[in-house]
Amino acid sequence: MPPQLIAPLVAEEVRAIGGWDVSILLQDYAQLMLVPLPGRGLSNGEPLPLEGSPAGRAFLSETIVEQRQDDGVRMFLPLLDGSDEIGVMSLTLDSVDDDDRRLLRRLAGLVADMLVTKNNYTDQFLRARRRAPMSVPAEIQWSLLPPLTMTTPQVAVAGILEPAYDVAGDSLDYALNDDVLHLAMIDAMGHGLNAAVLATVAVGAYRHARRAEAGLAELYAFMDTAIDQQFGPDHFVTAQMMRLNIGTGHLEWVNAGHPAPMLIRDHKVICALEGHGTLPVGIGGSTPLINHRRLRPGDRVLAYTDGLIEEHTTGGEQFGEERLIATIERVGPASASVQQMVRDLSHTLMRERGGITSDDATLFLIEWRGGTADHLTRPLL
Repeated sequence: MPPQLIAPLVAEEVRAIGGWDVSILLQDYAQLMLVPLPGRGLSNGEPLPLEGSPAGRAFLSETIVEQRQDDGVRMFLPLLDGSDEIGVMSLTLDSVDDDDRRLLRRLAGLVADMLVTKNNYTDQFLRARRRAPMSVPAEIQWSLLPPLTMTTPQVAVAGILEPAYDVAGDSLDYALNDDVLHLAMIDAMGHGLNAAVLATVAVGAYRHARRAEAGLAELYAFMDTAIDQQFGPDHFVTAQMMRLNIGTGHLEWVNAGHPAPMLIRDHKVICALEGHGTLPVGIGGSTPLINHRRLRPGDRVLAYTDGLIEEHTTGGEQFGEERLIATIERVGPASASVQQMVRDLSHTLMRERGGITSDDATLFLIEWRGGTADHLTRPLL
């Protein structure tokens, strides 16, 4: 199936069940809008906001939204690839019953799967998601990223990067290997293309060491050597490397020059996870001490880069950690999922900074849920 034929195929399948006016809406890079995918057979309307539109409600709630109209029922179906939200499919039917809903849920799942599978073979879907020109450094950084959302019964993660179309030195990465969730947040010194290249080497070295099953101390040393050999002693990367046992809630981390992550419990910031620190990656720090913390089910850990708190507000005052904590505690209670919280938090912080982002500002949120996922291996009877 060539990528350009996905839209006609979806439109034809919807027509076969009596539907019309089909749209596929993809989330934009800034996580603000749902943007229509162009294609033969699809309706090309205006982008729709995540907040305040039926399509946005379907996306944020991950449930079907139905809207009665004079000519039938407008359906908005979330496009989910596992736990990663791709966008929304909308269409109109004369009437809707439970059989229609079941069929449409399956169709939406297949559409999401096709979009993800074909994404590596075309620029069509990436172009559709763009609401502004993207810089070369941002192009590099987005190509490095894993899916920004992952949800399992035991753990969930979500991330967001600002400015979405001009990010350069910030990056994040994770992998779930058996019972261990590996995470890293990286902030390369400088701006522009040099920072993007530095971050690329750092992420590549991190992945290489992680896949070789290096411990946190060895991982830090490997990244440090890779940065130093490639760029010399005048270049460095601040980094936060973590390992979370999703069975026990045991969290380990190495902080190489990053702001301390925030531990959030019951929507309150309990503390900053200070612990032992070490020099940024590339400077040649000694073997780092590993920090440890036992999480409780429901705990959230928020890692962030210094662009969030070091930005100066309109009056010249630095945004600061206290205002960050106050914003977390105000936004948290209204955010059910980690993706919703990290999105709402990022957008709220941007507004409170007066829309100013002179440096990259990245958030990465982890929620440990506890329990097991053994029930998923049992056959359905």
